[in-house]
Amino acid sequence: MTERSFPYKSGLIALAVGALLASVPGAAGAAAGPAGKGREPAASAVLPRIPLAPFQNRLLPGSVADDRGVALGGVGSDLFHAKGDRPDEFWAVTDRGPNGTATVNGEERVTFPVPGFDPTIVKLRVRKGTLKIVRALPITGRNGRPVTGLPNVEGREEAPYGFDGKERLPFNAGGIDSEGLVRTRDGEFWVAEEYGPSLLHLDRRGRVVERYVPKGWGGGDAGYPVRETLPAILGKRTYNRGFEGLAISPDGRSLYAAVQSPLSNPDKKTYKASRNGRIFKFDLRSRRVAGEYVYRFEDVCAFDGASCGDQNEMKISGLTAVDDRTLLVDERTDKVAKVYSVDLRKATDIAGSRWDDAATAPSLEKSAQVPDGVAALPKRLVSDLSAVPGMPGKIEGIALADRRTLAVVNDNDFGLGTFGPDGRLIDSGVRTELRYVRLPG
Repeated sequence: MTERSFPYKSGLIALAVGALLASVPGAAGAAAGPAGKGREPAASAVLPRIPLAPFQNRLLPGSVADDRGVALGGVGSDLFHAKGDRPDEFWAVTDRGPNGTATVNGEERVTFPVPGFDPTIVKLRVRKGTLKIVRALPITGRNGRPVTGLPNVEGREEAPYGFDGKERLPFNAGGIDSEGLVRTRDGEFWVAEEYGPSLLHLDRRGRVVERYVPKGWGGGDAGYPVRETLPAILGKRTYNRGFEGLAISPDGRSLYAAVQSPLSNPDKKTYKASRNGRIFKFDLRSRRVAGEYVYRFEDVCAFDGASCGDQNEMKISGLTAVDDRTLLVDERTDKVAKVYSVDLRKATDIAGSRWDDAATAPSLEKSAQVPDGVAALPKRLVSDLSAVPGMPGKIEGIALADRRTLAVVNDNDFGLGTFGPDGRLIDSGVRTELRYVRLPG
């Protein structure tokens, strides 16, 4: 599908982007006073309200008959910026689309108010407080048809329903819940998504070349090639907690994909209490996992007192590579987000070890600490984003705009609030917002 430009304008007023280098307190080893004391908020740019049906139908004619009043959103699922790119331009990707829950006959159901929505890659430009979409690439199969954001396999994902939870929607083996994005030097893309969880290779036009899923995935015809090459242990990801962050090494040889939360290994009860997560290294030449590392989540009570008691509120939502050995990790709850630096050289590679065997007991996730003989990724706090005045919640995308400047973006969940008696959305009012923050020297 041919990419399109979208010259939307907005009257929204935001802070001038010229104030690019706002300081962030809380760096490890630095003396930090109260959050933001005596400092201006970070520079900000906001995505205007863009009606969803006209936006997508311009890309894929007739694909959305009724958007129920929903505007384009979710473009904060990830953010990518390559070295040498303009500091005011970024690639981003939407997630699976607007979705919520509805209770019908005592059963809570996952709803898709706009089931025809197709995940889309966009190029964003920051201009005078506004995020402008200058290119848009819908993600499609080889036949040019939308992949959609519908779940893949009954029993592996929750069943999808229409906006009110009454109409059962079909599963779609080719659907994706896109959450991570990188662009290669030749202009192609890789996307990390939650359903498989899987990694998708896309061409320059957004068409799926191949999808890499865990062994035993068991999906049907996806409309594009699917390779079951990822470790089977990934099949134990929790609903809606698959791959979330994605980074590419500066040399272009490796991807790094983070599972959003600890695996449900051996069960969901374990995931809710575990602090042991996983980050995978994927070699782009062999198309195989070439490394796996333990990421130790912070204790939720120390991290976000309002979420104390719910360890499963801790998530990884973004990755970016500083160099070939160092990653920045966005660890967060819905209200608090902090960026940590991790050193791959100082962690144990557990790929192919007993920790990838579902029969191992206790499992990696069941272990109260990091198991003996395994070194987790060492962490250093780089930035407490929640200490920046006015920082939105749900920071899901991070990217280095330059060596000292971090760009972050939130996921506004398509402004999904409630639906009125007419079936139209009562918008939450939350907007997609990109902010620049200055990293400590």
